[in-house]
Amino acid sequence: MAARELALRLARCDQEDDVIEELRAAGYWEDGSAWQYYGGRENNFSVIGDQQSEPESALVEKITNSVDAVLMRECFAAGIHPESREAPRSTEGALEMFFSIPKGKLSRITPAERTALAENICLVATGSRRKPCYSVVDRGEGQTPRMLPSTILSLGESNKLRIPFVQGRFNMGGTGVLQFCGDHNLQLVISRRHRSAPAPHDPTSQMWGMTIVRREYPTGDMRNSTYRYLAPRGEVLSFAADSLPLWPDSSVNAQTRPLEAGTFIKLYEYDMTGYRTAITLDLYYRLSLLMPRIAVPVRLYEMRGYSAHTLETTLTGLGVRLDEDTRDNLETGFPTHHQFSVLGQQLSAQVYTFRAGASENYKRSEGILFVLNGQTHGSMDDRFFARKTVNLDYIRDSMLVIVDCSGLDAHIRENTFMNSRDRLRQTEFRSEVEKALERELGDHRGLKRLANQRRLEATRNKISDAKPLAEALQAVLRKSPTFASLFIDGHRLPSPFDLRSSEEEEQFEGRQFPTFFKLEKELGQNDPKHCPVNRGFRVEYITDAANDYLGRDLDPGEFQLRLNGEPYPHSINLWNGRGYLNLRLPGGAKPGDVLTFTSTVSDVQRVDPFVETFFVRVEPMQVQVGGGGGGRRKPSARTSGDDASTQAHLALPEMIPVYRDQWASHRFDDQSALRVVRNGNGGWDFFINMDNKYLLAELKADETVTELLKARFQFGLTLLGLSLLRRDGDPDEEMPIEDDVRAVSQRVAPIVLPMIAALGQLEA
Repeated sequence: MAARELALRLARCDQEDDVIEELRAAGYWEDGSAWQYYGGRENNFSVIGDQQSEPESALVEKITNSVDAVLMRECFAAGIHPESREAPRSTEGALEMFFSIPKGKLSRITPAERTALAENICLVATGSRRKPCYSVVDRGEGQTPRMLPSTILSLGESNKLRIPFVQGRFNMGGTGVLQFCGDHNLQLVISRRHRSAPAPHDPTSQMWGMTIVRREYPTGDMRNSTYRYLAPRGEVLSFAADSLPLWPDSSVNAQTRPLEAGTFIKLYEYDMTGYRTAITLDLYYRLSLLMPRIAVPVRLYEMRGYSAHTLETTLTGLGVRLDEDTRDNLETGFPTHHQFSVLGQQLSAQVYTFRAGASENYKRSEGILFVLNGQTHGSMDDRFFARKTVNLDYIRDSMLVIVDCSGLDAHIRENTFMNSRDRLRQTEFRSEVEKALERELGDHRGLKRLANQRRLEATRNKISDAKPLAEALQAVLRKSPTFASLFIDGHRLPSPFDLRSSEEEEQFEGRQFPTFFKLEKELGQNDPKHCPVNRGFRVEYITDAANDYLGRDLDPGEFQLRLNGEPYPHSINLWNGRGYLNLRLPGGAKPGDVLTFTSTVSDVQRVDPFVETFFVRVEPMQVQVGGGGGGRRKPSARTSGDDASTQAHLALPEMIPVYRDQWASHRFDDQSALRVVRNGNGGWDFFINMDNKYLLAELKADETVTELLKARFQFGLTLLGLSLLRRDGDPDEEMPIEDDVRAVSQRVAPIVLPMIAALGQLEA
């Protein structure tokens, strides 16, 4: 069978068995001599088997390679060698140089222009809904048949190591996808070198190359699987053709448009569990999250017979979607931008807070994304926002923070991020970043107020309705000295919330370009800021700049800080007319020193920047009362007043019933029992599922004691929750206390009522 005909037959196959039959008919499947080791090494499973843990993250690597290929093509077309000094120094620089995109930001060109740019890369879904095939096709630099073994089919080569504007660094060849491809891990590769990309002294420079990768499981004395690619007589198959019908055409729902050069990769029977909808829906949302600042847009085509509203769309990344789609979905004042410093490294973060119920198309359980060159390299789930040090549990489902780590020093980047680009290592730097984010978010006035407002909305009228139940529970507890000593000190916490509605608060309308940016209080040489040598300090500005002024894509402002004329690491964020600058004293500062700081704020509209100078006097070390912990001395168990309520005893919680129509907002189902949420003042709110399947079964069995059974169910779960919360802050606890309460209460719910009933019948 001719190589061209075999390539097209394989490209049209959508089942692994059909691929094998085509290869068997061509005489290749059983011919071991026709297959070469991937990467030139027999033990390649040690590398290929240690890649991404999720199929969508692995697919991102293929798309990323296509993005790199398009940028490389344009670099060659401009007459610039990618490793030369004339090459752009960053991905953004490449987009600006090659595609005239201002600042390399896709949000700064029109949707039509982005769609036109997406004609360079596409992702196509074919086959069945349960076992889909995905094709990644690009019009990038492409490879010659002779180059394929040392590029796409290589491992550990330094092909892109010295090219600053691409994302590929580790030369894994995008091998993470292989283990998600069917039983035999089949992957088809067809490629042709673009005419603008040099291939000196290569007789196959204008030929198409074709191969297929497969997994061979251990046999005989083999201890691990190995991967091989088709290369009869040691060379991949090659053939001549002006173009191949591999580019999708939505009008005929097939891949029939010509591809003149570039690369076509097909993944057979890809195990994309959890993404059974059209590619333009769930997978589109997921890829947007994993590539929030993708450099080159990707056109997505659905060809599996779905009847969705649209069967093709342009993937531009979460950043563009957030900039354009969320004017009605974000809370007022968001996003906000934070610049902060960790171990001498300057980072920036965008904080997006969605209106209640509006986040589902932008995130799942993700809370924080760590992004390098537009691609998510690791994340933390939104339980981070429920930490005691952050205390934003009421808005955790609505928050998304994107941390841009692109400016990190190479050694910090390599030590923090895994080569698979889907998770972070546990390092000192990561720990310090988490602490910095805890401070930034936990102290943010806008986030605090929004959490307060959400709590008011979640508990309005319900708390007062639950007061008789709470009083009854107190009476029960008073009868048991054991319960009383363990849990309740006999009073309630006062509400920590300013319960005025957000509409009553004066609305802030920030300006795109501020007319002033100045210190709230003058800190001159004769009246400086005083800071103990062992503490940090805050300086506040007043401004009419919009909250996203320092971090937006379109014409952002720039804040710079210098100490004695030298750039100085800092943390700053804006919220409703105020700028909060948080600083730590430099190493070597000693009491009596007076430090001179100068800040400048500039933007494209200003001829002269805003300049402010302030002085800081270093004071002697401040001794912490109580020592060791850095805070106030803990009051004794006998201390009266509010300070005692969070110490030896837990205050009586607010108990709030939840019914079926409210399950979604609490992530409940019919087996869920209890959810606890920090109330913002050291106490907890208890949400109890009153439509729990086991409770409903007991109520149905005996309808004469309905209210008694409901009370017992709530009392039993409340006591259980209080007992578990005594371990809050235990350093040996691996599971967050909220998750522990949720999991344990769900397991105990089936026996709460039967156990109470049975114990009540026991006689002395």
